[in-house]
Amino acid sequence: MPSPAPQPSPGSTEPTEPLTAELVVDRAAAVAPAISPDGRLVAYGVIANGGSEGRPHGSIWVAAADGSTAPRRLTDGTARDLGPRWAPDSASVFFTSDREERGTAQLQRLRVDNGQDVAKAEALTRWHGGIVDHRPLVDGRTVALLAEDEPTAEDERREAERDDARIWGRHLPVTRLRLLDLETGTVRTVDGLGDRHVVEVAPRPDGGPLAVLTWSTPELDPGARTVELHLVDPDSAAVHELGPVGTDAESPAWWNRDGVWHLAHLAVTPGHAVGGFAVLDTVPPATGPAPEHRNLTAGMPVCPIELAQVADGPPLALFADGLDTALYRLDPDSLRFHQVSSAPGTLAGLSVSRSGATLALLASTAYEPRNVHAGPACGPLVRLSDAAPELRGVRWGVQERLSYRAADGLELDGLLIRPVGGTAQDPPDGPFPLVTLVHGGPYFRHADEFVLNAVDCGQWLAHAGYAVFLANPRGGSGRGHAFAAEVAGEIGGDEWTDILTGIDLLVDRGVADPERLGISGWSHGGFMAAWAVGHSDRFKAAVMGAGISDWGMQAGIGDWGALESGLSGSTGWDGPGPHRHDRNSPISYASRMRTPVLILHGEEDTNVPLGQAILFHRALRHFGVEHELVVYPREGHGLRERAHQLDALRRVRAWFDRRLQASVRL
Repeated sequence: MPSPAPQPSPGSTEPTEPLTAELVVDRAAAVAPAISPDGRLVAYGVIANGGSEGRPHGSIWVAAADGSTAPRRLTDGTARDLGPRWAPDSASVFFTSDREERGTAQLQRLRVDNGQDVAKAEALTRWHGGIVDHRPLVDGRTVALLAEDEPTAEDERREAERDDARIWGRHLPVTRLRLLDLETGTVRTVDGLGDRHVVEVAPRPDGGPLAVLTWSTPELDPGARTVELHLVDPDSAAVHELGPVGTDAESPAWWNRDGVWHLAHLAVTPGHAVGGFAVLDTVPPATGPAPEHRNLTAGMPVCPIELAQVADGPPLALFADGLDTALYRLDPDSLRFHQVSSAPGTLAGLSVSRSGATLALLASTAYEPRNVHAGPACGPLVRLSDAAPELRGVRWGVQERLSYRAADGLELDGLLIRPVGGTAQDPPDGPFPLVTLVHGGPYFRHADEFVLNAVDCGQWLAHAGYAVFLANPRGGSGRGHAFAAEVAGEIGGDEWTDILTGIDLLVDRGVADPERLGISGWSHGGFMAAWAVGHSDRFKAAVMGAGISDWGMQAGIGDWGALESGLSGSTGWDGPGPHRHDRNSPISYASRMRTPVLILHGEEDTNVPLGQAILFHRALRHFGVEHELVVYPREGHGLRERAHQLDALRRVRAWFDRRLQASVRL
């Protein structure tokens, strides 16, 4: 699908640039491609670290969809300019920017004339608290905005006097749907949705009602499990309730069949708290709730990851397919998705022109970071952006695909990155020290893409002489719903033996040195690293990043409480115990642990709260296990600040260097 871009050769023997932590952290990244309705131009964002506070800034770029002209930068990158979306006439781009007040995004508009100088951006809102999201409507006069309420005089008094006692759940900022009139600048709030928290909006292509997804509360738990679908008339703001939809519902997409409008969306497969996503479809009635939503992806051995609305045809969708990604189109007659094309690695950020003939997306392969590509839906696509050209001077470890069977015969895949050295045709021989990287989720995957950031640092470790195993155990995406649902109530069970089977495969092939094994992961991968050291003495070092040590605690205080209990099998209020989640919690096996563990955690993490790391630290200290707890101030579930990303890269590699005694290969 994407045509090959100039790629750094893993087999080059010529002198190359050293891979420094600064090069990893400071490289720019292309994000959020948006193709114009007429299919001629693509706008996209570029994020890079910058500024004295060391947080990412963004700029807006535009390029011809056919690659006939070089990309132009529309904004200077000194603020956080992101989220480009086109006006219906393809002449202007709307985007959000915090240039007026750092940290507060407002809606801006730029007129884009291909080949001409760009006019100064026009500020369209001054909404106190900022704009969360925006959708230009097809009438060309209105923009749907998602924004929290502006503070009242009473709110300002409470803040000034620190009279800020909060009743839990009552003072959470609710995002509401608002309609901006571009001619007058007035903003109307859609009151008919009450106090429900608006998460997504999809305008109907003919100017009809807006499809609106809401939660009962801004809290992930229970918000993501209490999703409802509504229709909103953009003229009168009248609301038509369609009723509840699937857990974690997202990506509403309109499509027309024989003059009848359908409305599809993504959600967890109905009837399951843990499992793969599905595309669900309904025909909204004129009155009353929607009829039953039909599962359009039932039984498919792949997982839908994005659903894109096409104004003049049925929707397109991206599917995770093992280590690769495929583009599918819905057949309106059979109501089934059929593959249009496939590409190695990752495709993401799908954006489609009005006709559906041209699209834009992000693509990444083993040695090429994510860049914007565009072209016909059936391919080939042309690479438009070149966000990190400096990486072409770096030599990479050879990335290989793995395919094997679990102990119970289940088909599995994964990736191996060999240490830097040799050539692609003749990579260096082992055995090498091996670090296993386990992905988060667990509903996620390692695709055959470029692996280089502060969390998934495969090539960073390969430059230090390590072989890196990117494991895809059961519970992840890319192999259909049943594969993803395997871990429900059994977290740490067969998925753990899946990982061990892959490690044993690499030992048997002479790639991995069985005396020099390490394991690392973030989030669910951090849980698996903690689980590993309580169930095996094979690992000489481990890194637990933002990981779960106690599932009972996680169900009680983490953002995704119900999901966590679905994974672990119980909650702490299921009676006096013993609880099923105790059997599935690493903390229960702390007395067995002997492996040195590096624990990394964000101080403001609400997804996996810091208490998980503190509890694990205290247990390891109690049993005299060598470990180190590192807490990053101001950070949530990931690392955003430049200095923290640099610290994590250097600290992780040093932790493994001291214990696995890897020789440095540059």
